[in-house]
Amino acid sequence: MQETYWTMRRQFKIETKSLVVERGDYTLLDADAIVYYARHDLKLGSGFGGAISVRGGPTIQKELDSIKTPLQTCDVVVTGAGNLNAKFIIHAVGPRFFEPETEEKLRRTMRNCLMTAIEKGFGKVVFPAMGAGFYKVPLDMCARVMISEISAHLRAHEKPEVVVVCLNDSREFEAFLSASKDLGLCASQEAVSEAQGEVRVSRQVER
Repeated sequence: MQETYWTMRRQFKIETKSLVVERGDYTLLDADAIVYYARHDLKLGSGFGGAISVRGGPTIQKELDSIKTPLQTCDVVVTGAGNLNAKFIIHAVGPRFFEPETEEKLRRTMRNCLMTAIEKGFGKVVFPAMGAGFYKVPLDMCARVMISEISAHLRAHEKPEVVVVCLNDSREFEAFLSASKDLGLCASQEAVSEAQGEVRVSRQVER
């Protein structure tokens, strides 16, 4: 059966922690931190950056402007999240536009984000598909790297307890489900049913 927008959510239990793969707008989610795929100059720009700027307010860019730039690829910095539902933003400068060693740089960027979550004591962190849109990181590579790095981190560390990968569309969602399956992760039926219930509530609120 073709999945609808409202059932595009899967939860994977890893040790005592959770990896959630879902479709939605990650700038609207409650979390200790969301991750933004940042520019080297830390300007928020358009796309997700524009949504963060509009919804979060001017204090985010003002805080970024106080940080010395340019950052190097794989660097991360943390700011407040302004008026967003999240408490903080991890701004991560990942690889882009087919630069050399894209996969290894993406892995290092993911590790830096996840270790920053430990340092800051973040319990729940939300990622987009890192670099898979405007910056042209191949989607299959993005999914494989992100799922492998997140699952390895959750097995080895206590924080964060929950990592969410929030995706734009069904194409991204299916790529991440495929990567999860290839890496031997299985979503529980209970988690799927709970996810569908949560999504139905969200749908009712929007009416």
